Amino acid sequence: MPDSSAPPPLGERIFALPDEAATEAFGAAFARAVVERMAHTDAAHAGLHVQLSGDLGAGKTTFVRALLRALGHAGRVKSPTYALCEPYNIDTPQGVLPVYHFDLYRFADPAEWHDTGFREHFAGDALCLVEWPEKAEGLLGTPDLRLWLEPVGDARRLTTSAYTPAGLACLNSC
Repeated sequence: MPDSSAPPPLGERIFALPDEAATEAFGAAFARAVVERMAHTDAAHAGLHVQLSGDLGAGKTTFVRALLRALGHAGRVKSPTYALCEPYNIDTPQGVLPVYHFDLYRFADPAEWHDTGFREHFAGDALCLVEWPEKAEGLLGTPDLRLWLEPVGDARRLTTSAYTPAGLACLNSC
């Protein structure tokens, strides 16, 4: 569900994802949008904050794996459920893209966000992908883009909301 403390979105779209392959295809399309954005943005402002919500098994990590693979990561993509954050450095035509994949599922108290020291990852040129952002209860700030994955029978529905011009540009490129 939308964060009630977030400003109204600049744009929203809903995608039907009939199977896992469709989720992976959306991840690949989003990767292309990220690379396209990097090509038209200076490195100091190329960062992107994406929040992913949905029940267990909704496809959040499937999306992230597809995104990382499409960006060129050939290694293993682990769910950061226990580590809280998995960092990646992706070589792109525009240079190295730092990617941080967060999973806040195990947070028992939103204040744990402050204790992690991860806030610095959200400055600058990093792509920050946050699963279970609601566990930090608004302490993450407004994302560029929020993705809600929800099961609909054997399929998924992806509801996207862009809160910044950067998020809207990526959303419109998908």
